[in-house]
Amino acid sequence: MRSIAVYGLKKCSTCIKAMAWLEANGMPFAFTDYRDNPIAPAVLAVLADELGGWEKLVNRASMTWRNLPAERKAPQTAQDWLALIAEFPALIRRPVMVDADGQVSVGFSEKKYSAIFA
Repeated sequence: MRSIAVYGLKKCSTCIKAMAWLEANGMPFAFTDYRDNPIAPAVLAVLADELGGWEKLVNRASMTWRNLPAERKAPQTAQDWLALIAEFPALIRRPVMVDADGQVSVGFSEKKYSAIFA
């Protein structure tokens, strides 16, 4: 059985809540702060594919996205998305969780995690 992988930022309050929930529910996990340890482009591509596209992986409601120049907000290729994420890692939705079965989800709510791990 694979372990749960959680990707996020160590100071992100939503990531902290997600990890606290996993700990409280006895779910072992490995956390990766992607600002300190960038996610490999091949892994990012798999995560985006599993979620149904780059638009699902990137938080386009974030202040980081809103502050981008208009021409940067229309990535056309996977390479464009990867370059944007490499430059602005905070664009990735938080947290990204890959459960033991390889299912990928973004964000956290107790209801959502309870349903995933039921």
